[in-house]
Amino acid sequence: MDKLLKSDYYYDLPEELIAQDPLLKRSDSRLMVLDKNTGKTEHRHFYDIKEYLKAGDCLVLNNTKVIPARLYGTTLDTGAVVEILLLKRLDDCTWEALVKPGKKVRPGRIIDFGGGLLRGEVLSIGEEGSRHIKFHYEGIFEEILDKLGEMPLPPYITHKLEDKNRYQTVYAKYEGSAAAPTAGLHFTEELLDEIRAMGVKTVFVTLHVGLGTFRPVKEDNILDHHMHSEFYQVTREAADEINATKAAGGRIICVGTTSCRTIESSCDESGKVIPGSGNTEIFIYPGYKFKVLDCLITNFHLPESTLIMLVSALAGRENVLNAYKEAVAERYRFFSFGDAMFIKSE
Repeated sequence: MDKLLKSDYYYDLPEELIAQDPLLKRSDSRLMVLDKNTGKTEHRHFYDIKEYLKAGDCLVLNNTKVIPARLYGTTLDTGAVVEILLLKRLDDCTWEALVKPGKKVRPGRIIDFGGGLLRGEVLSIGEEGSRHIKFHYEGIFEEILDKLGEMPLPPYITHKLEDKNRYQTVYAKYEGSAAAPTAGLHFTEELLDEIRAMGVKTVFVTLHVGLGTFRPVKEDNILDHHMHSEFYQVTREAADEINATKAAGGRIICVGTTSCRTIESSCDESGKVIPGSGNTEIFIYPGYKFKVLDCLITNFHLPESTLIMLVSALAGRENVLNAYKEAVAERYRFFSFGDAMFIKSE
């Protein structure tokens, strides 16, 4: 395989279908069920997901927590207003960040946030124009960030988020993400309890969503696209549960592309999940053979994105694009606060 075209993953999306606000109740979102083998679709609501799960299945969820990663400050020497988006913690005080406008944030510049509460020293320019910034402060960084930072909503969401917890899953635990694992936003505690009562296992893995979420595929040939690394962790308990489910013939159902990328990064060639942590640059596109995952709960993704390519690797490009066309016709809500899809296999 020497060429896969980005344009093959384009679809036309009316702007009014991009969800700007979360629904009042998480599980009231719509659910399209796509059979990955036949391409057949069903139209349900997310609370109906229970009807597609069965005892012996295992749900894999990403328990990362989004940090209020967007900061606004001014350069000390010129007073220029700059916007910082924290992406990845490099050490206790140093972060990789996106900056706007980039030309105002050269190495050596000092940026002031909150009238001296926090100061950032630009150390160097990283990959694709990102910056490495060392922060100086007194107290606890997370508390300062909670005071000064804003939730880093994607650029296609223009409405102000009234309740910042709605951009967190109900099971978010470990801070470190620059974006939410949005497939999990549809779950309520009550729905998860009902699913567990059916005999479905739930396990948690961690992947901190970073730079790759904000970077479009620029190359026409997607094989030339480079994924940025993201930190992940799989506990012994999670690995054992996933492996036991596979051995017993149960299905591994990932909640979101991040959970999928985590377990596919942490397994050996036979599909056995190995506990541990590290950084993954895994890029899943058609031709990829899944070693662990059987089914996927996911949202509707941007045209020509790495995420629609991952979904196409599982369900087939034609099936996925036909389903997306149907979702547009049925006026589904798209992207982070939008509706969900369950890609099933029997």
